[in-house]
Amino acid sequence: QVQLVESGGGLVQAGGSLRLSCAASGRTFSTYAMGWFRQAPGKGREFVAAISWSSGNTYYADSVKGRFTISRDNAKNTVYLQMNSLKPEDTAVYYCAADNLSAHRASIATQWNYDYWGQGTQVTVSS
Repeated sequence: QVQLVESGGGLVQAGGSLRLSCAASGRTFSTYAMGWFRQAPGKGREFVAAISWSSGNTYYADSVKGRFTISRDNAKNTVYLQMNSLKPEDTAVYYCAADNLSAHRASIATQWNYDYWGQGTQVTVSS
């Protein structure tokens, strides 16, 4: 069982930065792949970024590539999403997710493969 708590969301102007954190409980965090997903008002939840358990593999949605960076600190049971050059279209509720998945993109970039989810944190980017 893994419990996830996101933090770091807020209101920022376009071009600004935020760093989201996702703190996990449970001894198996270091063996779990982690993903960030987001849901904008009136839209479905979409993939943002994911990282394998060893940090050897990272994947990004095309819409955030070059602007967002996912990382993890297994000693702190925490995964991060550094978001730079934010745009109004990045406005959404951001969720982290965890599960024991393979490092292949098809596996860890697919939200349906994750069993454990946080409650979400709101990110609002003003123009």
